[in-house]
Amino acid sequence: MTAQQPDPSPQAGPPVHSAMPSLPDGYRALVIGASGAIGSAFVAQLQADPRCAAVVGLHRGSVPAIDFEHSSSVAAAAAALSGRSPWHLIVVATGRLHAPLAMPEKRLADIDAAALEALLRINTVGPALLLRHLAPQLDRQRSVMALLSAKVGSIGDNRLGGWYGYRASKAALNMLIKTAAIELRRTHPGAVLAALHPGTVRSALSRPFRGDEIGRDPAAAVAQMRAALDALQPEDSGSFLAYDGERLPW
Repeated sequence: MTAQQPDPSPQAGPPVHSAMPSLPDGYRALVIGASGAIGSAFVAQLQADPRCAAVVGLHRGSVPAIDFEHSSSVAAAAAALSGRSPWHLIVVATGRLHAPLAMPEKRLADIDAAALEALLRINTVGPALLLRHLAPQLDRQRSVMALLSAKVGSIGDNRLGGWYGYRASKAALNMLIKTAAIELRRTHPGAVLAALHPGTVRSALSRPFRGDEIGRDPAAAVAQMRAALDALQPEDSGSFLAYDGERLPW
């Protein structure tokens, strides 16, 4: 669901295994943002994994629903799901890059208060509430919670400027994940929190930025992301990584 500025990654790479052997047999998975290109690909691959006992996909129209425009929906959904926990894999595949009347800013003069607040609500506040309500439902022995971030949210890697709201909202998300990982380590020593950059993926959100031309197929991108997440260990909690496992600068 998240589009990025173009990156030099190839459109297709070598086949990547789709299983997640580090998770226990009969693992349970939860995907937030399951109606988007990346989220739906996660759901499809997890459903096809014979080792995955249950997959729950949530979005604005699901039951229960999660809609970041209505923050109370997060707590309500988490309460409804609590009886199905602990979760071994949670993927938050949500995000907003642009709206019909609000494209990414090219200059300081393009910053608009309402558009900036909307990006922060969707890209930062909503995921923060998911961390609050769902991270405690992670399995204490072995689990991964990945939230889609963006390489353009890296402060150290910012060489082009522009895209003020999107960059800022994702940088803030990264800090939330890093901070939550420190706290969660005390109660859930086997859980891993990660900020995950999916790369450029063909989707409705990437289309205005040549996504159909330079983006990867969602299924291929998700296979890569699953492999990268499977390799994470508890000591990696709080990491910022790309779809291929590369560690990214904050």
